[in-house]
Amino acid sequence: MKGALEPPAPAETAAAARPSAVTAKDLARATATRRSRSASLKLWVGAVCTLLVVVPVALAQLLPLAGADDQDLSARRLPPLTDGHLFGTDQLGRDLLSRVLHGGQVSLSIGVLAVVVSGLIGIVAGAAAGYFGRWVDTVVSRLLEAQMSLPLLMMLLLVVALFGPSVTVITCVIAVAQWPEVARLTRSLVLVEREKPYVAAARVLGLRQVAILARHIIPNIVRQASLVVLLLLAQAVLLESALSYLGAGPQRPFATWGRIISDGQDYITTSWWLVTLPGLVIVLLVVGVNLLGDGLRDRTRRRATEASS
Repeated sequence: MKGALEPPAPAETAAAARPSAVTAKDLARATATRRSRSASLKLWVGAVCTLLVVVPVALAQLLPLAGADDQDLSARRLPPLTDGHLFGTDQLGRDLLSRVLHGGQVSLSIGVLAVVVSGLIGIVAGAAAGYFGRWVDTVVSRLLEAQMSLPLLMMLLLVVALFGPSVTVITCVIAVAQWPEVARLTRSLVLVEREKPYVAAARVLGLRQVAILARHIIPNIVRQASLVVLLLLAQAVLLESALSYLGAGPQRPFATWGRIISDGQDYITTSWWLVTLPGLVIVLLVVGVNLLGDGLRDRTRRRATEASS
């Protein structure tokens, strides 16, 4: 007990009072470096995964492959790497790699057109709601709430059943289904931008409200909104594949990724490549686009933080 009550030695007191060599600035710098490396890694991995799918799909017409619809019943369900068929053949003897690449052109075209249309609708509606407020904000907000309360896939199936499974209808349906995500982000960004000094200066100079919104506010928020549009590309491809798998996608002769998987599911126990390889292509594209979008978002946030500090 006596030893427990003895005062600490002078050396121990000096060690406890000595300040740490690691300062808050060093910790902040290390955190920023780690986030920068993480963003760069996401960008590189996402770009590689995306290009591994997009480049062959874009060059499908130039590659030395058999036609996507050329049948050879004597070469049915050949496994991968057999007789020059990298992905093997399907139940009708068609080259599976050729069908995947040509089907990817349809799926990616629908996805890209859908996100472009949804991006335009979302940016315009969200910007108007955030800047003008009042009844415009009320109308847009009620539309957002009404659409987001509906089951997405069931709504898509209903609209396709009513208007037919054409490429134009599916593109418009996916675009209408995705615009709320863009509109919500755009509205929140515009609510912040409209309170900044440059907007007040533009009003003092006598610019019209629409001109301020179109010429000054939207150009400042379009980059951040476009990141959400990029992330929606993966969702659009998945929605198109789901519709095609359920038989509500573009009809023949279009060979989409979802239809290829649907046609091959009856042979999954004996010919695994008919479903697995097209599914892996979809997974590779979705993962790549998501990582690319996350990396760009992290880099944008870091630059905005550095600019504000």
